[in-house]
Amino acid sequence: MEQTIVEAEPAIADVRNLAVTFTRGGRDVYALQDVSLSIRPGEILGLVGESGSGKSVLGLTLLGLHGTRTTISGTVTVAGADMAHSPDAVRRGVRREHLGAVFQDPMTSLNPTMKIGRQVAEAAGSEQEAERLLSLVGIPDPKSRMGVFPHQLSGGLRQRVMIAMAVAGGPKLIVADEPTTALDVTVQAQVLKLLRSLREEVGCSVLMITHDLGVAAQVADRVAVVYAGRLAEIGTTAEVLQSPAHPYTRGLLRSRLSLESDRTRQLVAMLGDLPSPSARPAGCAFYSRCDVATDACASTRPEPAAVGAGHLSACLLGPAGGTTNRTIAPEPVGQPQHVRRDAPPVLRIEHLDKSFKNGNGNRLQALRGVDLTIAPGESVALVGESGSGKTTLLRVAAGLETPDSGKLELHSEIRPQMIFQDAGASLTPWLTVEQILGERVRSLGRRQRAGKVADALALVGLPPETAKAKPHQLSGGQRQRVALARATIVPSKLLLCDEPTSALDVSLAASVINLIGRLRRELDMSVLFVTHDLSVARIVADRIAVMYLGRIVEVGASEQMAAAPAHPYTKALISAVPDVGREPVILAGEPASPLRPPAGCAFHPRCPQAKEVCSDTDLDVKLVGSTRDALHWIACMNPIGAQTSEVA
Repeated sequence: MEQTIVEAEPAIADVRNLAVTFTRGGRDVYALQDVSLSIRPGEILGLVGESGSGKSVLGLTLLGLHGTRTTISGTVTVAGADMAHSPDAVRRGVRREHLGAVFQDPMTSLNPTMKIGRQVAEAAGSEQEAERLLSLVGIPDPKSRMGVFPHQLSGGLRQRVMIAMAVAGGPKLIVADEPTTALDVTVQAQVLKLLRSLREEVGCSVLMITHDLGVAAQVADRVAVVYAGRLAEIGTTAEVLQSPAHPYTRGLLRSRLSLESDRTRQLVAMLGDLPSPSARPAGCAFYSRCDVATDACASTRPEPAAVGAGHLSACLLGPAGGTTNRTIAPEPVGQPQHVRRDAPPVLRIEHLDKSFKNGNGNRLQALRGVDLTIAPGESVALVGESGSGKTTLLRVAAGLETPDSGKLELHSEIRPQMIFQDAGASLTPWLTVEQILGERVRSLGRRQRAGKVADALALVGLPPETAKAKPHQLSGGQRQRVALARATIVPSKLLLCDEPTSALDVSLAASVINLIGRLRRELDMSVLFVTHDLSVARIVADRIAVMYLGRIVEVGASEQMAAAPAHPYTKALISAVPDVGREPVILAGEPASPLRPPAGCAFHPRCPQAKEVCSDTDLDVKLVGSTRDALHWIACMNPIGAQTSEVA
């Protein structure tokens, strides 16, 4: 990564002893406590921590967007102006002249009733400049994209539009708040590369807010780790990732999934949750989750202290104070799942087609000739970019959509149960957990129903008092566990999972994956798991099915698919997974529109191995080999390695 940091010049942003307190429901919420850091000209600073740690509050305070019922002490200086205490007019001027912002969901920031060109032109000053900016951020055919509405663009292109608007005024600092969390790994890699290149071309600094240290590692010059509103550690990216000094940083690193994670053992996940933001622990905020803590940690608040040149850590024990933190031990997962391939499948899908009609009356072909079977006890992961048809196939399997043609068979009247990406949106907000779960067993008497609810909560590792809580009173991980309890309170032989970990912090994601694996073994369930991340798919599944533009292009055993993919698209998905110490390989372009799929192989316009015949011939999947666990199928004219024989 080319270093362009100008250390001799004053910091673009300087935060000193910042404390931010909200008033919510008559209670004080201590979002940030005594945080100090700076962002230098040309620097990308990664701000990392779990949800609720205060990352976004720091970003909003830098932007001067704190609410009216907010108390701020300390200073937040951007381009020489105090963004914490200056009048609104001053803060607006700084935002207009010196700041840009990119948020997680561009659809909440873009006006759905205005065309893209007009929105960018409002920020850029002219349509000509707007078109130049769209080209700068890598949007293909920017002139024609000027005339479309936000909903007509993919998630990755919408995020590029937001970045174009953020750099329109030539800002000195861009605040990017989880800009890649909701994106596919391929699009995420493109956006991260774009942010790095814009730092060089526009000459701006970037505050990159993320919960994933792997993402921060791809772009950041320095990393600041925050926990419960306090700064836990800050230093160069290499120092923090290679020699983490704080137990919390070590816990985040241990919880990360990678393509090398051990599939035979439970994933490492930090136990417990962040302390309540209404509490102000006297000592170290991480004390209750840290198993190297001493009695002094409970009563003495650690201040950031130097552990190296420019490397600070807020830990009383210093960088050598223990090598681990309170985590789920990486115990064996138990007996291997008994996949009964000789028994009738729990789900059989043959030649399935599904299309939708859009507002203009055109047909969108979401699924095209899909074939898939799931054996009793088997877990299958569906992998692919957004728009590949994964969720549509899952909804067809759940009975929420009716296929146009083809066959779908569920064995022995199996009733699949489904959990979604956003558990909060799928749980009725005005009901208690007891009422939500009780709806599934309402035919039972009150006492029996209460017993069933208690058993379901215990099965997913939640205490009995959770039954009295409403969804908004639970953390993200607890809500996802409630969703799993609802899906399993009446045991099902098929669990359908739609990206249940993609919006979770790394430690929560690890604990939910562990839980799904345990439920699968204890309840003898089969699982169909949708994800865009092959490192997740490799852990949760026996087999992986890769989808592209409505078709399955490769199916095989998880370990083989991750280690030796045969389809160029599968390899591209693997290469784009962000990881510490590894540069992702960028897959150019985005999937074609399902309204106008390319002739021949749908992937050929983006395929680095495409030949002329690929634009004319669309292959069905064919058998290319096998392992001890599964057959290996692929739809490709030119597979990687030209695999044609059986694999040991």
